[in-house]
Amino acid sequence: MSNEMQLKYGCNPNQKPSRIFIEGKDLPIEVLNGKPGYINLLDAFNGWQLVRELKKATGLCAAASFKHVSPAGAAVGEPLSDTLKKIYWVDDLGELSPLACAYARARGADRMSSYGDFIALSDVCDVCTAKMIQREVSDGVIAPGYTDEALEILKSKRKGTYNIIKIDESYVPEPIERKQVFGITFEQGRNELDINNALLENIVTDNKTIPEDKKRDLLISLITLKYTQSNSVCYVKDGQAIGIGAGQQSRIHCTRLAGQKADNWWLRQNPKVMALPFKDDVRRADRDNAIDVYIGDEYEDVLREGEWQKVFTEKPEVLTREEKKEWLAKNTGVALGSDAFFPFGDNIERAHKSGVEYIAQPGGSIRDDNVIETCNKYNIAMAFTGIRLFHH
Repeated sequence: MSNEMQLKYGCNPNQKPSRIFIEGKDLPIEVLNGKPGYINLLDAFNGWQLVRELKKATGLCAAASFKHVSPAGAAVGEPLSDTLKKIYWVDDLGELSPLACAYARARGADRMSSYGDFIALSDVCDVCTAKMIQREVSDGVIAPGYTDEALEILKSKRKGTYNIIKIDESYVPEPIERKQVFGITFEQGRNELDINNALLENIVTDNKTIPEDKKRDLLISLITLKYTQSNSVCYVKDGQAIGIGAGQQSRIHCTRLAGQKADNWWLRQNPKVMALPFKDDVRRADRDNAIDVYIGDEYEDVLREGEWQKVFTEKPEVLTREEKKEWLAKNTGVALGSDAFFPFGDNIERAHKSGVEYIAQPGGSIRDDNVIETCNKYNIAMAFTGIRLFHH
């Protein structure tokens, strides 16, 4: 072990020299394969914290798919329905372990954003999860350990260069953290807030009922937000994030962006989308891209003459605006977390369109009454946590 690791370069190739180091002790990681870079390690460390906290809060194994220091997806290891197995392209893998289910959910929530991800796993990587990772385009994985067979499977990725990191589960960072910007050192206490059901007790809406499984989903949303670049909101359903809106300057844009991702996740389950007649030789990534275009406003780009023949055996029918609206209305029971207060009721109006029925947010806006009133209009149950979760 060593207290530092030299890196090829920083965020960009011109940023040299570059290293990670720790004072007074060894680094808590062991690189088992590959040469992770600066951004890889930022994703790995943020992702590890996220899945560790998800497991602590829910008692279930967890996985996260990170890209550019924000999660594209995060989930716990609940079993997958046949529909989810199909839209996540894992229906050919047989019985899935809980950890594999967690990663399938994390990867599958927003497969366009997860392309080339860095993976975080809360538990020892098993063969089932390794086989799933093996066939996805990914930069690397961090976990507390790997079975021997899983490690060999992962080492075969990217012609033997795949980044595999083992983290010491017992590592506890110092309570004060520092970073430099423009040659100036910033210092603050680490965000050690324990996110648990106590944060959901102050329900301020007329509807005071939040079922236990929805409380779990709200906790997943808040823990995910704790490691998402702010401003951010997170839509969660059945143990997985289905839409994350990261790093937007306006909260309504966060809500719209994440809501559109949640809508896309639901639209992928539409029978018309699931029955798209793909050619056998079309790769999963190209299928994901074609689906993303097909369910969007620019669907003609994939259906016009000369284009549909590249991916489909026959030209699909258009998924009409009316059909999409009818299908989206069937998505219910969604939980939504926000890392800071909602300043206007328009966020609730947008969230309602994506099936949100439960919300957790700090509260404290001068227009809280308008936000609460809008929730009451749709019988949404909303808890004020009193805690902001900005992350930068």
